[in-house]
Amino acid sequence: MAGHLIRRLNQISVSVFTERMKAQGLDLTQVQFGALSALADNPNIDQATLAGLIAHDRVTMGAVLDRLQNKGLIERRTSPRDRRAKLLKLTAKGETFLKQATPIVWALQKDILAGLSDDERAEMLRLMQKVTESGNELSRAPLQKPKQDG
Repeated sequence: MAGHLIRRLNQISVSVFTERMKAQGLDLTQVQFGALSALADNPNIDQATLAGLIAHDRVTMGAVLDRLQNKGLIERRTSPRDRRAKLLKLTAKGETFLKQATPIVWALQKDILAGLSDDERAEMLRLMQKVTESGNELSRAPLQKPKQDG
């Protein structure tokens, strides 16, 4: 069944990611990597926007951000437009850390889909993209595209 296979593939993905980061001496989860990457591309966004960009629930995102801040990888500052909101951005240490982690993440992609040829991997990624886009609104934490200025 699709659900079982998706769960198993997620287990494999998490295991490979965790193993590779640990082997390189990096304390980083997939969600933390997603948050750092999104902040690199979208500095000075708030927690809710970040959660939407990586399709993660807002409550758990707070704990993820606490860990990243405690590691010195991100900074939070009060929004000048909404004193309740905290704007997020990478620190210099966070930028360096992300530059170190990104090639490792790219290198492990083939291992997550081991057993597939290059063409099969491309087709699987295309189909997974199609399925996740069509089912996005069914998620408890749907992916939300960044808002375009102007």
